[in-house]
Amino acid sequence: MAEQTMTITAADGVHARPATALVQVAGQYESDVNIEYKGKSVNMKSIMGVMSLGIPKGAEVKFSAAGSDEAEAVEAVVAKAKEEGLGE
Repeated sequence: MAEQTMTITAADGVHARPATALVQVAGQYESDVNIEYKGKSVNMKSIMGVMSLGIPKGAEVKFSAAGSDEAEAVEAVVAKAKEEGLGE
C-alpha cells in the first residue's frame, strides 16, 4: 500500500471543482484509491464519497492506494491536489 498525508491549505477546503478533478485522476488507475479524513476513508473514484467528507481548510488528509499501480496513483492524486491549490 502506498500513502501520503497532506494538509489542506485552500480557503474553501476540498469543494466540488477540485474534488471532481481528484476523482477523475483516481479513476485512471486500477488500484483502489482512497482519501481519509478524521478516521473515515472513502473511495476516491466516487465524487459523492469525497464530497461527503466535507474537508475544510486546515484539515489533514491521507491519500492511499492498494493495487498494481498504487505508487503512481498516490503520486498522481497528490500532484493533482497541489495543482488545484489544495495544499503543499
